[in-house]
Amino acid sequence: MSDTLYIVMPAYNEAENVHAVVQQWHPIVEKIGNESKLVIFNDGSKDNTYEKMQELAKEYPCFIAETKPNSGHGATCLYAYKYAAEHQADFIFQTDSDGQTNPDEFWQFWEQRYHYDFLIGKRVGRQDGFSRKVVTRVLQLLVWVVYGVWIPDANTPFRLMKTVKLKPVVNIIPSDFFLSNVMVSTIATLKKERILFLPVSFKPRQGGVNSINLKRILKIGIKAIKEFYQFKKKIFLIINV
Repeated sequence: MSDTLYIVMPAYNEAENVHAVVQQWHPIVEKIGNESKLVIFNDGSKDNTYEKMQELAKEYPCFIAETKPNSGHGATCLYAYKYAAEHQADFIFQTDSDGQTNPDEFWQFWEQRYHYDFLIGKRVGRQDGFSRKVVTRVLQLLVWVVYGVWIPDANTPFRLMKTVKLKPVVNIIPSDFFLSNVMVSTIATLKKERILFLPVSFKPRQGGVNSINLKRILKIGIKAIKEFYQFKKKIFLIINV
């Protein structure tokens, strides 16, 4: 295996964070080599995130700046996974572009890449606010109620995945799915893929505005219930074939 890695990140209005994030994560793909890339996908930002990304691409040789119409975090993650697979990545690592994750913690995932198909972070000692912890707990309970599996942290934006195992999972999920990472974790668990959850830290947001509030938590919960139940029959039909 050539061990080509694509680190992919969605970005929406991250002009304040994108420089530091590229600076922090670019050394990983440089060190791994084998045509590995860091790719950030501008999701129709209203600020100058993409313009900053274009400038950074001139400075960092393994960084690719992509842009697309706004479709939300979940849909952009799916878009990124398909992009990385089409570009022959052997492994895909997803994190967010808000500076809350620690690049130093990546290597414990990379060292286990041959032993597991999905290595997913479990956030401990979180510093991103009570509201986001509530969202994580609500999603955990919903996945258990709807799909019957208990996942430590289904939505963590810190995950290393074998492309050959991720592709069939992504192909099941609608391209506009709201909580795609939750569904990736759920389908992989239901398929009994080799999954390891590793503890990762989660820093406060480094810049910009936290968009989560109680009103949005309620909206996320209602939308999740609707999508999870709509998708349940399809998932079990596919997995049981």
